Amino acid sequence: MSLKKIIFALGLIIALTAATLIFFTHGLKYIGVNAALLGLGAVLMRQSAYFSDNFYQHASPQTFYPTAGRMIPWFAWLAAVLVIYGLYISFAIAPTDFQQGEAYRIIFVHVPAAWMSMVIYLAMAFWAGVGLALNSKLSAMMAQALAPTGAIFTLLALVTGSLWGKPMWGTYWVWDARLTSELILLFLYLGFMTLQASIDDPRKADRAGALLALVGAVNIPIIYFSVKWWNTLHQGSSINMGAAPKMAATMFEGMILMALAFWMYTIAVALIRVRCIILERERNAGWVKELSVKEIA
Repeated sequence: MSLKKIIFALGLIIALTAATLIFFTHGLKYIGVNAALLGLGAVLMRQSAYFSDNFYQHASPQTFYPTAGRMIPWFAWLAAVLVIYGLYISFAIAPTDFQQGEAYRIIFVHVPAAWMSMVIYLAMAFWAGVGLALNSKLSAMMAQALAPTGAIFTLLALVTGSLWGKPMWGTYWVWDARLTSELILLFLYLGFMTLQASIDDPRKADRAGALLALVGAVNIPIIYFSVKWWNTLHQGSSINMGAAPKMAATMFEGMILMALAFWMYTIAVALIRVRCIILERERNAGWVKELSVKEIA
């Protein structure tokens, strides 16, 4: 089966399966999430047209550069639509929490940002590991492109968590297991970027960064399970794959929409950044020089 057909089928399966499960479990309560999932599936299906049957051909920076350029607008527009709709649901439609009042609304940014900080790190470690194992330049570039966005979301999670903690806990910061492990995650991102920037040889920088990323991945389960392993101030998870959400339907919808918006934003920004990295690293290649001449002309 061709890669084009695989990606097309994957987009269709993801969209229809997730939307169907949510519909039959919760009815029309999460219609916005259903629409977002169908939109995400449509984007994946649309992008399948840009892939040929040769995967390794698209692993080449020269081939991936224009492909990424065609993908960016789709993910950028989808991110914009989702964030507008998600913010509307979160701050205008979702009801006031009976215990925390209006202060709880910061979770619509805090929780998706915290999710993304972990997901992006795992994606970064994955691509770094692929680059290390297969000596793939593009994979290493993808890892490098993801790191700044992951650091931003980690910082956003820490800042919004502190703002929420002040009215709830009476202080902006405590050395809680969840907070401390999330802070370590920020240091891992910064360390990854600093390490790569300090080594002049890109290939050596990629290998050193990959080792750090892979070792640091052990921190992700620590973050996730910290509220179960230790007695922490941080509340447990309100969303569990094995149980119904412990929140109103509109609250859940707003949170999922914001998470999808952050994910689409991450893809768009990572593609923009990886194109810049490709041009920087391949600046002496003939195809880059030809591209520069065409743009000047």
